Amino acid sequence: MTANALFVDLYEIAMLRAYFELGMAERRATFGLFVRRLPPARNFLLACGLADVLKELQELRFEEGDLRYLSSLGFGREFLDWLARFRFTGDIRALPEGTPFFANEPILEVTAPIGEAQIVETLILNQIGLQTILASKAARMVFAARGRAVVDFGARRAQGFDAAVKGARAFHIAGVAATSDLAAGRAHDIAVAGTMAHSFVEACPSEADAFEAYARIFPGATLLVDTYDTLEGVRKIVALAKEMGADFDVHAIRLDSGDLDALSRQARRILDEAGLSRVEIVASGGLDEALIDRLAAAHAPIDAFGVGTEMAASTDAPALDIAYKLVEFAGAGRMKLSPGKRNLPGRKQIFRQFHDGVALRDVIAREDERYSGVPLLEPAMRDGELVKPRPRLADIREHARAAMAALPSDARGLSPCAAPFPVTISMRLAEYEREVEASLTRKTPRARPHLTRCA
Repeated sequence: MTANALFVDLYEIAMLRAYFELGMAERRATFGLFVRRLPPARNFLLACGLADVLKELQELRFEEGDLRYLSSLGFGREFLDWLARFRFTGDIRALPEGTPFFANEPILEVTAPIGEAQIVETLILNQIGLQTILASKAARMVFAARGRAVVDFGARRAQGFDAAVKGARAFHIAGVAATSDLAAGRAHDIAVAGTMAHSFVEACPSEADAFEAYARIFPGATLLVDTYDTLEGVRKIVALAKEMGADFDVHAIRLDSGDLDALSRQARRILDEAGLSRVEIVASGGLDEALIDRLAAAHAPIDAFGVGTEMAASTDAPALDIAYKLVEFAGAGRMKLSPGKRNLPGRKQIFRQFHDGVALRDVIAREDERYSGVPLLEPAMRDGELVKPRPRLADIREHARAAMAALPSDARGLSPCAAPFPVTISMRLAEYEREVEASLTRKTPRARPHLTRCA
């Protein structure tokens, strides 16, 4: 995606015009981004997408064509002239990409003139929401594989070009080894990997001819053996090895259908008996984390998993209950009180507490509090400029690996935790919440049932 000021909902432009005409557009506000509840079977989410948000905000401009379109919708010249000079000048504090987080915790907070903070809502929700759900799904695949490589085969099933390319980056942060998509590989400088399609085998005079041609053209290739009869295909690899002798250089075979457990064991035996123990086995074909977990737990002799639809579309949880809400305006706390959609007021910080290197609980506190534990929200942008250079993707990936490894073991499991990871709010924040609610309703405040207060 390129910077596009019209990647907004109409009501955001309408509110911006209202703020402008009411003289409110430059008054300072803070909006917070958070997920109200985790999707089913998710014990945590993995923050992702911040780098793209920051880049888009730096480049945000209303071009002449944008202004002409808005004029056609009835927006007046004075407002459009103001938009022509529009730049994002706000501050952002955010979880570093690759940080695990939980429901109701701020992923990022935007502090800026309210017009600026309001108009970036759709962009932030779109970029953080998409990449976070994909990174979180990929993390489950990586956990399930138990050290075996996971490769992204999902570009053709992703929800568009942007989702495929940015999804590959999110997958990489979560620990996926490579992508099959070259656009993603080039864009993010991540490893690319691929095999062959059944169509190549079908187009050649025979399966054996297909294997020989591909192996000679592409040393180190992975050959697809299940076009006709899987085990006969493996035996043809053995025959090819004998024929090519020292020139035989096949890295792996790929199984794409059938009983992957049984077929992988039979294929491994055939290869090993022929002295081809160095030839690896890759499995693909409708894999999800549950099937990968079963294969890995059964010690099926599979060295890598190629995953497409289930990861690229996060089919069991394709969207997040993610919200971007006003938490402070002109120095005063703001919050939504609607049932099931309440949010915590004010600027905040999250403190992650550990015991013997394992995350114990999170405490959501007010921004200026000092609390035991590691503060998670970090300055990312100040006055519209980056606070520090964009981190290397390798460093983000390592941060994600270490941060997920520090979670309790049950949080890294595929099944829901018996008890969710503890997230509490500080006494000061709890008191501030009561004060803000009372100021907004002028009546006795209700208790929040779903978050615990802590001393």
